[in-house]
Amino acid sequence: MPPTAAHRVELDASGVSVAYQRTRVVHDVSVQLHAGRVTALIGPNGSGKSTLLRAFTRLHPPESGHVTLRDAEPVSALSPRNLARRLTLLSQNRQAPGGVTVREVVEYGRHPHRGRWGGGDADGAAVVDRVMTLTGVAPLAERAVDTLSGGQLQRVWLASCLAQDTRVLLLDEPTTFLDLRYQVELLDIVRDLADDHGIAVGVVLHDLDQAAALADEVVLLVAGRVHAYGPVDEVLTADHLTTAYEIPVDVDRDPHTGHLRTRARARHHHRTLTGDPR
Repeated sequence: MPPTAAHRVELDASGVSVAYQRTRVVHDVSVQLHAGRVTALIGPNGSGKSTLLRAFTRLHPPESGHVTLRDAEPVSALSPRNLARRLTLLSQNRQAPGGVTVREVVEYGRHPHRGRWGGGDADGAAVVDRVMTLTGVAPLAERAVDTLSGGQLQRVWLASCLAQDTRVLLLDEPTTFLDLRYQVELLDIVRDLADDHGIAVGVVLHDLDQAAALADEVVLLVAGRVHAYGPVDEVLTADHLTTAYEIPVDVDRDPHTGHLRTRARARHHHRTLTGDPR
C-alpha cells in the first residue's frame, strides 16, 4: 500500500552516485525510507547495496546527488554527533571487543546523547534497559561479549544501534552467519521496530524469501542501478529476478503464509532422487 501521513519520509536519497577512486559503482539512485516501513535492498553481488547504505550515513560521501533526513535536513550538513542521533547503521563484520560486558557494549550506543565528559544523558539507563529487553539480550547483560555465540552477539550489536534512539535504522546483511532460529528472531525484531515503534528501516538482504516476508518495499539493484523499485509483489517477479540474477527464477506464493517465495532453477533442478532414502 502507498505511504500514509503516518509513514512520513525519514530519509530521502535523490540522484545518488558513488565512486571508488574513479570507478562509479552506484549510478543516480533515488530511494526513500518511510517511518514504520521496511525497505529491502536486494541484488547480485557487487550491485552497490552496501555502498548505498554507506552513502546514506556519509561513510562514503556521494559524488553527486544528495541525502536528506526529515524536513529536508541534508546529511552532509550535520555534525557527526547530530547525524548519530538521527540514523544508525548495523554494518557487517563488527569485531567483539574483549573484556567488556553486553551492557557496556549497548551503552556505547548512547555516546551521541552524552555531554563532552560523558554526562548529561538522563534517559540513558532506561533506554539501554529497554533495548536490551526488546532484543532479548537483557539476561546476558553481565556476560562478556567475547563469550557469546554469533547470534547472541548480533543481537547485542543491534541493541547498541537501537540505544542511539534514532528514527532511521540501516542494516547491512544482518542475518549473515546466523543459524535459522537467530535469522527468524532478528527479522521479527526488525519488523516489530517498524510496526510498533515507527522506525524507518533500510536493510540489505541476499535471501529473497526473507525480503518478501519482511519488507514493505523492495529496491532491486543491478550493476549499481535501480532495476526495479516498489511494493514486494511488483519487484519480486520472475522476469525481474531472472534478468537481475541471470538465472531462471520461479516465483509463487506460499499457501500457508501468503508471502511470495522464489526458487532459482539450477542445471540439476529436475534431478530425480532414486534408491534407498537412508
